[in-house]
Amino acid sequence: MTCLARRMFELLEPICLVTFFADECNEELAALGHRTYWDGYFASRAAPLGRVPAHVVHAAFYSFADGEAARHIPGVWETIPPEASVAARERGSAASLRRILGEAAGSPGVLRAADLTTKAATSAPTEGRMMYAGMRAQPVPGDPVARLWHSATMLREHRCDGHIAALVGAGIGGTESHVLSALEMGIHPPESFGRVHHLPKERLAAVMAGLRERGFVDEDGWFTDAGRKTKQHIEALTDDLATPPYHALSPAELDELVAALTPITAKLVAAGIPAPVRD
Repeated sequence: MTCLARRMFELLEPICLVTFFADECNEELAALGHRTYWDGYFASRAAPLGRVPAHVVHAAFYSFADGEAARHIPGVWETIPPEASVAARERGSAASLRRILGEAAGSPGVLRAADLTTKAATSAPTEGRMMYAGMRAQPVPGDPVARLWHSATMLREHRCDGHIAALVGAGIGGTESHVLSALEMGIHPPESFGRVHHLPKERLAAVMAGLRERGFVDEDGWFTDAGRKTKQHIEALTDDLATPPYHALSPAELDELVAALTPITAKLVAAGIPAPVRD
């Protein structure tokens, strides 16, 4: 099932990433009145948790630096209700999928993919899965394209919750996790990675110093054997923790889901939606 969880991540991630890499979602959120991309991001992703304070969002998202959530939460909800941001994200993401898939958006394959993805996404336990539980509390759309996006995003949040558990268990902080991901992708120096390069140099230097002290990174800023082993352990555990939703599907249904998703994902990647990398 670990291999299956990795395969499903590869197939489902581009469906989720239209939210961030296609225009329609940003346009919907901007039309609501969100002034920046990050206002819309924090508002729409955090909204299923309710009007929680910034430190709760910071804890749930995990990978953002101290203070980043507080720049947006709860200010984004002062004039725009969380429910409106959730709905705008869904509308925009579904519109992106319809545009990119074209005529295929109305195909039996998309309908079947939506049905099976929803069956998996609504079956897993919610205990210890904050973001997944928030998404599970949202109504499942009736439209197949919107339902496919919604259920894929539920599974993404389920996986992210498990990934955070793996990081916490390994003692790896959010910014440290980005450094390890950068190194795994061959980005050097890892401080230049787009997810962290905007942070203060002093903060990045402290993170790198901490990783060196723990033996995960060498003096030149590359993986040590221990660092690479730790990253591999985190990824393997993330895959293990991502498997429960797929227990709801029979072997035949799993094969059918992979077959239905493969051309959908291929079309999205061909349109420029990024293929997934390891978390």
